[in-house]
Amino acid sequence: MTELLTAAQMRAIEKAAIDSGAVTGLELMERAGRGVVEAVLEEWPELVEGAHRAVVLCGPGNNGGDGFVVARLLKARGWAVEVFLYGDALRLPPDAKVNYERWCGLGEVSPAPNRDFEDYFEDHPDTVLAVDALFGTGLSRPFDELGFVQDELNDWSSAIETYRTPRVVSVDVPSGMCADSGLYLGVEDSPFDQSVVPNLTVTFHRRKLGHVLADGGTACGKVVVKSIGLEDGKKPTGAVRLASEPCEKGFYSGYELASRKASPGHKFSHGHALILSGGFGRTGAARLAARGALRIGAGLVTLGVPGAAQMEVASQITALMLRRVEGGDDLVEMLGDARLNALCLGPGLGVERARDLVHAALSGSGVKPRPTVLDADALSAFSEKPDALFEILHPSCVITPHMGEFARLFPDIAQKLTETPTKGPAYSKVDATRDAAKRAGCVVLLKGPDTVIAALDGRAAINAAVYERAAPWLATAGSGDVLAGFITGLLARGFDPMQAAETAAWLHVDCALSFGPGLIAEDLPEALPGVFRALAS
Repeated sequence: MTELLTAAQMRAIEKAAIDSGAVTGLELMERAGRGVVEAVLEEWPELVEGAHRAVVLCGPGNNGGDGFVVARLLKARGWAVEVFLYGDALRLPPDAKVNYERWCGLGEVSPAPNRDFEDYFEDHPDTVLAVDALFGTGLSRPFDELGFVQDELNDWSSAIETYRTPRVVSVDVPSGMCADSGLYLGVEDSPFDQSVVPNLTVTFHRRKLGHVLADGGTACGKVVVKSIGLEDGKKPTGAVRLASEPCEKGFYSGYELASRKASPGHKFSHGHALILSGGFGRTGAARLAARGALRIGAGLVTLGVPGAAQMEVASQITALMLRRVEGGDDLVEMLGDARLNALCLGPGLGVERARDLVHAALSGSGVKPRPTVLDADALSAFSEKPDALFEILHPSCVITPHMGEFARLFPDIAQKLTETPTKGPAYSKVDATRDAAKRAGCVVLLKGPDTVIAALDGRAAINAAVYERAAPWLATAGSGDVLAGFITGLLARGFDPMQAAETAAWLHVDCALSFGPGLIAEDLPEALPGVFRALAS
């Protein structure tokens, strides 16, 4: 399992290793600095040979201590290195102070605010590397509250941009970014005008939440994780799973189930999903969802359609089944068939129709609760009275809002998420989705490039379409409808709601990557067979 850690979880792991006597804090700092240098030389092998020039900006904490180690190791390779320090050397933490003193035996340390960085780069045009070791995962306040003038960092970033220093590396996180949320503390507008955007971010032991949430997927450049020898130590509790890397099949216990039939049998043994459609001229979204449910392995998928749209739908489908569902009474009658074991309501449903059918599906007289996906109109129908929805949701439901729908259902949580953070750790998208799942009483999948899935019991996963898994062409009309269908199909196959949401979100991105630019929503289900073949190989 690939884990994402908070800053507090990472500190706990380090502390446990130090307290056990397995390693000292100074040794961990040395390993971190060595990891940064290794990552730099691996990323830019042209720097392995020869003497080059680097500038290292160190902060007043342990991140700055890592920077002093980096400077010393580069100096040992024959590089010319200049180090700037923000803060008082006398107030450095003990391990950072040791490495400060070690560096002082090799070279000078310049107080950063006393130097015009544009002058520095103009005087040293041969600088090939700039290292940002200013603030790392321990940042808890905006720069100005730390006695740090934002204009000083602006000078640093402006000078790098002006003089096109070709290689910029950040230690742990880009300075100013909250490692838990991917947000920049105290910054209301785009942080990229006020901070250094690295080519490479080197972090240690595990990625942090902020590397994939919010601005992190853009702000970090490329993220490389380096071991500092903590693999056999304390395991974090409550860690968030990263569901965005094609790792071993065991990561999803449902990979084999998703990629081929689990056992011989007839179609009903592989699940029967019902997708509810809107009226005439509004059936396309439900048809996309139904196609997705069928492709992902549901044995049978039926479209429930009002009479006015029956001819429209009948002329567009082949493998899908069709039943007339005019209103709530028709749906309740249809749900008397126990073989129908998963529902999807929302795509193209229409708000009024959605309100009636959601009540019938979740609280109709005599209706047995079934795994149910609520998307789009099924969520908008309750935007004025979200508590009415929460009262009828059950733990086998999955709701899939985008940020606008989320804000209407959970206005207080959304407001907290979108406020400019003034301290760290900042309230993150993971925090918001967990709080929403607790309130709704079911699995919540909050869409975006950094899709977060959370369950009622606090389990959470991130499906991040960033870095090597960035798929911007996935932002196309109807792609969310297909995702709802994927989840529904997996529920019909027997996946539990959290597993279905995680697996569907991962496959959704993988289908987009498999197809590539030019993708439209109809292509996503058709890409699934190729994705399954790749998983099975």
